[in-house]
Amino acid sequence: MPSVIGAVNINSNSGAVAFGDALNISPKSNSKTFTGAGSDNTGNIVVTNTAISMTNTFDPHVADEVQVGNL
Repeated sequence: MPSVIGAVNINSNSGAVAFGDALNISPKSNSKTFTGAGSDNTGNIVVTNTAISMTNTFDPHVADEVQVGNL
């Protein structure tokens, strides 16, 4: 199905970018990241005011999301 796309701004990409028709888009890998407050903000102009940042890295799960069937 045709689509009209306006202005697009992509700062960075480590995956797939699809415009228009797509039957199936599925992730090919997964990872877990522990970061502090305001460290994963994205955009052209980012203002972050964080006084105290504590990150809890305790994770009792063995696997959060399985990757079976994403070929």
